[in-house]
Amino acid sequence: MMQRHMPMGYKMVNGQIEINEEQAQIVKSIFMDYIKGKSLKAIAKELSERGILNANKKPNWNHGSVGKILQNVKYQGDEFYPRLIDEATYKKAQDMRAAVEKKFGRSQQFNAMKNQSIFSGKIRCGECGETYKKYVEHAGKPSEKIKWKCRNYIFQNRVLCRNSFFTEDELKNIFTEATNQLIRQKKRLDKIQPNEPPKMNLELRQTDNRIKELEQDGEFSSPELAELIFKRAVLYYECSKVANQKRNAEKIKSALTDINTLTGFNEELFETIIKRMTVFKETSVKVEFINGFIINISIEYKRKDGKNGNSEKDGSNHTATS
Repeated sequence: MMQRHMPMGYKMVNGQIEINEEQAQIVKSIFMDYIKGKSLKAIAKELSERGILNANKKPNWNHGSVGKILQNVKYQGDEFYPRLIDEATYKKAQDMRAAVEKKFGRSQQFNAMKNQSIFSGKIRCGECGETYKKYVEHAGKPSEKIKWKCRNYIFQNRVLCRNSFFTEDELKNIFTEATNQLIRQKKRLDKIQPNEPPKMNLELRQTDNRIKELEQDGEFSSPELAELIFKRAVLYYECSKVANQKRNAEKIKSALTDINTLTGFNEELFETIIKRMTVFKETSVKVEFINGFIINISIEYKRKDGKNGNSEKDGSNHTATS
C-alpha cells in the first residue's frame, strides 16, 4: 500500500505529497539534536520516553530508526517530495555520521561510505527492491576500490543479495548509453500516452460519489468510508502522475535541446531527466526517465563468489535494447 512507504514528515493530500507539519517538527528536531552532539541512542531514548510515534506508528525508537531518518535523501526534496531539511543541515548530519563511523572503524567494518553522490537514491535493486549504496574496499589503502552494491548485499557479515556490482564509471556509461538511445528515439516521447486515465477517472468519480453518500448518511465511523478515502487519495495520486507525464516529456526534450550525441557523463542532465535505474541480476539495467519512458541496457556480468563475495563484470559491452 502506498502510504506504508511514506517517509515520516510527509502526508498525501488529494494525490499530492505534502509536508506533515507535526511530523516534520520531529524530523527537524532529530537533525538538530544530532548536529548539536546527541547520539543516535540518546535521541531514540528521548523520543520513546516522550511517546513520539515513529514511521510505523509505534512509540518505539532505536538508533537504527533514528539513523534512517538522518540518511533519508527524500528530505532534500525531489520530483515528488517537497524539501523538508535544508542542504546545509543535511550535509552537516552526513559529515558527522561519516566522522563517527570512521572514528569507530565502522566504515571499514561495513565497507560503507555515507557521503552523498549523484547516484544516491537513484539506483534500485530489481531483485530485492532495496536501493544501492556506495561501498569502499580496502579503505585508505593504495588498493582502495569503490563500488555500488545493493544495501542488502551484506548484513551481519552475511551476503544476502547477490545482484551486480558497479563502479561509478560503469553507472555513468549506462546513463550515457541510455540517453543516446533516447535521443535517437526522441519522437517516441510524445507517444507515451497511458490508457489508464479514462478508466481511472471513472473509478475516481464512483469512489467520490460513494464517499459523499456515506457522509450524507452520517456513516463517519464506517470502515468502508475510511477505505474509500484512502482509495480516493491513491487514485488522485495516479491521475496526477499521468498529468505530470506530458510536462516531464517536455522537460526532457528541453534538456536535450542541441544535444545530438552525449559524449560523456553530464551530472546536471542525469539529475534532471532520470527517475531511477533498476538493476536486474546478470541481465539488464532498466533506465527510467522522469516521464516514465524506459530503456533497458543489457549487461554482461560474471561473478565468482568467495567468502567475501568478490565479483567481476564486463562494463565495456553495454548494449541498448528498446
